Amino acid sequence: MSAEEHYDIVVVGGGHNGTTAAAYLSKCGLSVCVLEEKPEAGGSCETAEPLAGVRIYPHAMLMYAAPAPGFEQLELWKYGFRMTWNPTDVIAQKAVRALATTEGWVGMSPKDMAAYMKVSGIAGNPPFCRELLRATHWCPPHPPEVENNEHTIPYMQVYKQYAPDVWSPEILDMTLFDFLDEWFETEAWKCTMAGPAWWSGAAAHWEGVAIPAMAGVLLTFISALSIPRGGMHGYFHAIFRCAIDHGTVFRTCCPVEEIIVSNGRAVGVRLRDDAAVAEKTIWADKAVISACDVKQTFLELVGPQHLDRAFLQKIKDVSVKGGTLWVSTFFLKKPLRWNSKFEVPGEEVPFGTAYPVDSREIYYENVRDVDAYKGNPSVPPERFLWFLTPSQYFDTTDCQHYHPKGFVTAAFEAGATPPEYHVEAPDAADKVKEKMEAYMRQAFSQVVDGLDDDNVIHHWSVAPYEIEHRNRSMIGGTWCGRRHCEDQLWTNSPIPEMARYRTPIDGLYHCHQTSGHPGGLCLMAIPYNLMHILIEDGIAEPGDWWYPSPWYIPEKGKISAIPRVKERK
Repeated sequence: MSAEEHYDIVVVGGGHNGTTAAAYLSKCGLSVCVLEEKPEAGGSCETAEPLAGVRIYPHAMLMYAAPAPGFEQLELWKYGFRMTWNPTDVIAQKAVRALATTEGWVGMSPKDMAAYMKVSGIAGNPPFCRELLRATHWCPPHPPEVENNEHTIPYMQVYKQYAPDVWSPEILDMTLFDFLDEWFETEAWKCTMAGPAWWSGAAAHWEGVAIPAMAGVLLTFISALSIPRGGMHGYFHAIFRCAIDHGTVFRTCCPVEEIIVSNGRAVGVRLRDDAAVAEKTIWADKAVISACDVKQTFLELVGPQHLDRAFLQKIKDVSVKGGTLWVSTFFLKKPLRWNSKFEVPGEEVPFGTAYPVDSREIYYENVRDVDAYKGNPSVPPERFLWFLTPSQYFDTTDCQHYHPKGFVTAAFEAGATPPEYHVEAPDAADKVKEKMEAYMRQAFSQVVDGLDDDNVIHHWSVAPYEIEHRNRSMIGGTWCGRRHCEDQLWTNSPIPEMARYRTPIDGLYHCHQTSGHPGGLCLMAIPYNLMHILIEDGIAEPGDWWYPSPWYIPEKGKISAIPRVKERK
């Protein structure tokens, strides 16, 4: 193998963002090389096999992608992807209708159901759920000359068009709780939405992100109806095959030492000396795309010699610790069952739910542990807020669901302090793992039976520090990446110089959950948004399969990403 290679595009990082960007660009006819540090591409879309024949998803569990244009544009069905999605099937969403409180189940009121159907767009005429979610995540930020206000922000335009009675300028200043208080009446339902919003990245108590927070909740609930065949790893196999089919070259075990910058332009990368091909240089004739987090990209791979101090300081000041999760999966002799307080006639296997959702006081107690105390949980186990992912929608032959010698549960997830913020040490939670696992089993046992020592064959938990160690670019352990608050939103996200995925270095673009517009949590969102910018800059020229976001505004002096209407002969 030659010590040098040339491609049109070099992508640093083979996770879901880098691989999707490669699939888009190689479908445009460009030569693309993806460099991945680990032995296998896929990042957090991985399946672990802690025991022979037992496969679990330690990170990515839910499909935050059902509305993505990439399914159509990249034709993932050709590459083995299978998923059903019907957002109007609210009746099937048991986790939505049944709210788990310390007193037992509480039902949604008719007003709650009607409001949920309305503000989500499911009951619109026509339904606009997909349009709302695409406008929130699958849409690039506007050019810097366009003011972001109640008339231009895409999701506000969707409400103005489809539900003008929901639209209000005040929405842009609201917390999710403010928005829920205006439309809903049951406190348990409001808290059921608040938990997933917090875990998804735009917390219910943050001002100015009411709709991004609600979109995270909707994607969580919709995910309950859109588990892909083979789980998230099955999804990644499809996007990987798509990229390969269009000519993308993948190099695993190839960590990048340096993004090479010459005369202010990114021209390639140099591999680390412990790469599969040591000291190899790979040149990029058109662009380098970093799918690593914003700090790793500029503080390590580019380096200070190519950037001014003001920019570097802004990068250092970016808050990339949006949150993290503690994930537990169990291998049992007998399957879990609802305990007597939560027994559901005809429902043996527990379905996805959040607990306890009695009041926002419980929500704030858990947030306080993570965001204020910054330590291990201090709330009593019976008030520990957790989420059981929706096991009822796994096919019985799915690797996450079935094993001939036992039963594999769906994942239990709970918020935790990001390692770097822990008051004791980054690995403080990991050091007391057995104690934490016992605490969590006690918390989960408030609702389900079957987590006693006689029934548990294995309890696998992924602690916060472990998550970052396994997947370095999973900032804080989640896909949230960073805070979704006013000073890091839209054209300020993560900093104004990078809001549209460009960087101060010509030919270097950023494609990671810490870049640009909210959407890193959502598969294929950032690569799709980035495509608009690459088309503007003349890097990519897609075919008839491409269509831009309807809320995209071209930047003045650039090539529009809106295809020209072909003249009739």
